[in-house]
Amino acid sequence: MSPASPPEVAAGFVRPARAGDAGALARIQVAAWRRSFAGIVPEELLAQLTGDEAEGAWRDRWREAITNPPTSRHRVLAAVTGAPEREVAGFASVGPATDADRWPGTDAEVYELRISPERVGHGHGSRLVQAVADTLTEDGFHTISTWVLEADTALRGFLESAGWAADGARGELDVGTSVPVVRLHTAISG
Repeated sequence: MSPASPPEVAAGFVRPARAGDAGALARIQVAAWRRSFAGIVPEELLAQLTGDEAEGAWRDRWREAITNPPTSRHRVLAAVTGAPEREVAGFASVGPATDADRWPGTDAEVYELRISPERVGHGHGSRLVQAVADTLTEDGFHTISTWVLEADTALRGFLESAGWAADGARGELDVGTSVPVVRLHTAISG
């Protein structure tokens, strides 16, 4: 298997994202952010982060991340629905860890993990997390971490049920206002 392709762990339901997926990724991100940030950030700010103009900017950023990643170890994976539609249901953006207390040679990071709100609970998140772990293991990583909104109990609960745990690191996400975040991690290889 070439290093550019993730393992076939998800029976064809998770694949590398394609440039043509950028619009779907942006729509999913905006919809997920509307749900995740509602009541956490001021409504006016949320409208700026998730409006049509922002969605266009996110689409362009996702297309760039897919077609021109910073390194060969930066990946965007897409979870897709079954045939015949094969619509993008969620995505994960992953690569070397960026935190100062992590070693990017062996520690990976999930930069963004989003499932379309109307497809949450259909197994896409589980398949995506498994494909992320398998892909990052093949890339030589040993651990994965991610930052999660402290108030996003649904995502935290999902990751914790998959074996992730808080590692004590806390921070603030600056989205025009400070939002408390916690870091979760998991081991993926010994």
